[in-house]
Amino acid sequence: MLFATQTQCPVAAFGFAQGIKLLCEAGYPVLDLSLDVADLSALPTDEEAKEALAIGKSFGVLFNQAHAPFGYQKFITKIQPEFWRVFAFASKFGVKQMIVHPLQPGRYYGHEKEIFDLNVSFYRSLLPLIKEYGVKVAIENMWQYHPVCRRIVDDICADPKELANLYDALDDPDHYTVCLDIGHVPLCNREPEDAIRIIGHDRLGALHVHDVDYVNDLHVLPGLGKIKWDEVCRALGEIDYKGDFTLESDNTFIPFEKEFYPGVARFMAERAKFLAGKVDEYRKH
Repeated sequence: MLFATQTQCPVAAFGFAQGIKLLCEAGYPVLDLSLDVADLSALPTDEEAKEALAIGKSFGVLFNQAHAPFGYQKFITKIQPEFWRVFAFASKFGVKQMIVHPLQPGRYYGHEKEIFDLNVSFYRSLLPLIKEYGVKVAIENMWQYHPVCRRIVDDICADPKELANLYDALDDPDHYTVCLDIGHVPLCNREPEDAIRIIGHDRLGALHVHDVDYVNDLHVLPGLGKIKWDEVCRALGEIDYKGDFTLESDNTFIPFEKEFYPGVARFMAERAKFLAGKVDEYRKH
């Protein structure tokens, strides 16, 4: 199994091309482009893209995945009218699939069917872009803060059965897949290994891998929280998961000065490689 990581923190620290170079040097065979910008004017320029592509090619690194901008009001008003630009940028890198968050319009409880139907329509509206640019869309499981107690509770697709149902409602495996955010699952009082088995081999095409303490959305390296990673790897092996093992653990960089980023990146890559290897071992048994 190939292991990968998002590009967010190194790119923010060193610029688009140099951040990608840092991750290539760390030993990742695959990168997940973090395109979740607040404004489309913040997308890398053509020159930056050309430089980054050349760097990736020199290391033999693939860009299999990307992460689209997200939000609700901001997304609807600023991003969605020109969403084609994100697909076009991703396609330059040969990205095979892009994580696009479901729309989260507000309070989930009491509005489950309304929000589910809204998202079926939303994802179907992306089909022309998917076909034009050849970038499959991956649906992710989400959470929200309870408006009173401010604790994390369910939102659209937090329940892995609903995540599976939304994918099934689209009924188009050539153009849609599921991205299971491993860290989001326990924040909503479930175990990632159970969610993996519920979604299953045919639906699961991508992962966001990070650790949490079952209370806060930490986005740190597996092993720095409380998720049972051996059980996660066992479940991925059991369902014969065929996608990449992609870290979304960039908060691991945050406590360190930029001078330490190369060492942190190498350590993170070794951890991802180790866990991806465990999945492959479980796949054999």
